[in-house]
Amino acid sequence: MTLFGIELRRPSFNEVTAATVMAVGLWVAVIGLAKVTGHALQSHDAGAVLVVAVWGCIGVRLGFGVGQGGRPLAAHLGVSAMLLGLYQGALVLAG
Repeated sequence: MTLFGIELRRPSFNEVTAATVMAVGLWVAVIGLAKVTGHALQSHDAGAVLVVAVWGCIGVRLGFGVGQGGRPLAAHLGVSAMLLGLYQGALVLAG
């Protein structure tokens, strides 16, 4: 399937699971690194990092690889911005 000139693919369940596990591992590494360097993240910042990490890992499996050219990079950044906007809206609604 092609979307905006980007060739998309349908990942298997195992690929999505592996991407999600990798995203959580990266998230834990970022949180640990921030804490060790004395720049501990607030909970809402840590949640935003998790959202972007999960999208980054799953997006590559879907065909939105950052290193595949301008269109996939723009789509990847656009989806990341949209997800962060939704996350921020959910934080505002939650109080």
